[in-house]
Amino acid sequence: MATFTEVAALVPTLRERGDACASLTQAQNAVTAMTDAEVVAVLREANEALQHAEQLRLIAVGVIATRSHRDAGHSGAAQKEGHRNAASLVQKITGSSKADASRQVRVGEAMVGGDCDSSGLDLQHPDAAGEGLENPDATWRPVDWREPLRAARRDGRISTTQFDVIERGLAEPPAADAISDEQQRRDADDAIRAAWAQAAEQLIAEASERTAEELSAAARAIRDLLDPEGAQQRFLDRHEKRSYREWIDQYGVRRASIAYDDHGAALVSTLINAALRPRRGGPRFVDPEEQSKAKALVDDPRTNEQLQYDLIIDLLRAGALADAEAVFGTRQAGVRLVQVVDDGGRRAGYAEDGLGVLPAAAVDQHICDTGIVPVRVDACGNPLDVGREQRLFTPAQRIGLALRDGGCRWAGCDRPASYCEAHHIDEWHRDGGRTDIDRGILLCRFHHMELHHGGWRITRAGKVDFQLHDPGGGVCALRPRGVLSYAWGDVDPPPKRFRPMVA
Repeated sequence: MATFTEVAALVPTLRERGDACASLTQAQNAVTAMTDAEVVAVLREANEALQHAEQLRLIAVGVIATRSHRDAGHSGAAQKEGHRNAASLVQKITGSSKADASRQVRVGEAMVGGDCDSSGLDLQHPDAAGEGLENPDATWRPVDWREPLRAARRDGRISTTQFDVIERGLAEPPAADAISDEQQRRDADDAIRAAWAQAAEQLIAEASERTAEELSAAARAIRDLLDPEGAQQRFLDRHEKRSYREWIDQYGVRRASIAYDDHGAALVSTLINAALRPRRGGPRFVDPEEQSKAKALVDDPRTNEQLQYDLIIDLLRAGALADAEAVFGTRQAGVRLVQVVDDGGRRAGYAEDGLGVLPAAAVDQHICDTGIVPVRVDACGNPLDVGREQRLFTPAQRIGLALRDGGCRWAGCDRPASYCEAHHIDEWHRDGGRTDIDRGILLCRFHHMELHHGGWRITRAGKVDFQLHDPGGGVCALRPRGVLSYAWGDVDPPPKRFRPMVA
């Protein structure tokens, strides 16, 4: 193992300290004495050094995994070391969790799997060129849609976790098995896999601006948009797996486990969010009565888990006759779905807060219960200006902002729209700002206060992306949620005008 001096030499900010970082204790003292900017630089440089080592580890894990499949029996690479599979060996050597070891195995196999097609045929074998093979399919090499992911991981544009969430989110493309003509089937398969590769490239380009959770959600959304029939089946599969189970543990406590379908998950989530929003950092209230209720909730000695339990029991007790305003205050709970309507018909919808894609049939079912609110937007998803000369955004404008932004627009924030406040990028008093949708943006309470008190500011030229300016002069684009970008047609050229329906 390398000495700490050799490791520290890979981090320029530490290397500049020379002998002051000869040991880990000395390095800790040196880092503690650094400025905030220097400490951040150490983190970036150390991570870059780790990325190089991680590349080698992934290759080793991938090779071990391919040599440890079940058909290898006890002669497999992991089995020779006394382990049932590669993940178990990786977990033992690295000290990682079972989930992390499994992720390394998945990514490692994918990284070294570029020389094999989906059937496992070694494409570099002499026979793979078609010499002496009776099977004509052996000469056909399908489009490898994972290659953009491998290339991005090799050059450090994405991490192992980002690779994994994108690959698992997109999943294996559907096969064109319904086409009987062999050449047409191959062409169709190649076209499908090329679309998956393009989707992977799109997500790779966004990886530096999105969290792993956002990338995962965006990958699943793109998959559902590219494969609507599969999306419908996956939706039905989740519906079939819904369940509620009770049991009594060894201490006599009755417990329960719930597996939600999409509708149930969205409903329960929005009910809890509406009731606990002030406790979880939701928007501040202007109305004095609402302020008082919010303070009482924040000061409540019960834990969030206890409050959630009491809320569900109260709802069950109240049943269908519950007075929603009395239970939830002015911010009544509800699941709001958004569906894009254009010249080509109606597309899949998504839940405004969860940003999960729902098939058109599920949206239709929701509309039967709630009706619709039409909202006209331009080709980039910007709602048309309401242009009201007043200090606060109206409920209708809030719907438009939620539809366009999908939640807090601050880079890396995952707060949903219902947890956000509408910020005027043109100050009301200082700049004479208008309360127009194109001059407003959704920010969670934390980032809204950070903006006003931390020296940050947001600008926008016309209807392009908002720009966040940090106190040091840096600028970055504040992009909407990934699901929204694809809903507005960023993957394919969008029509000139969409007409989404908010249910």
